[in-house]
Amino acid sequence: AVSGDSAIARVRRLIGATRDAAPGSIRGDLATSVTRNVELGSDSAESAARELGLYFQPEELIPLE
Repeated sequence: AVSGDSAIARVRRLIGATRDAAPGSIRGDLATSVTRNVELGSDSAESAARELGLYFQPEELIPLE
């Protein structure tokens, strides 16, 4: 997990759109369908806080600079 300024937007750009992901993105290169798209990325700070709390302790987060 990563955190920091613009982390959500930067990670979402890296993994690609849920539908019609661009080639060169994780989903664009590796997904086999919309429901089998390899990666999950939070779409908002609120979602990220909830989702990260399910799997990580605060000290496990890595600042994205």
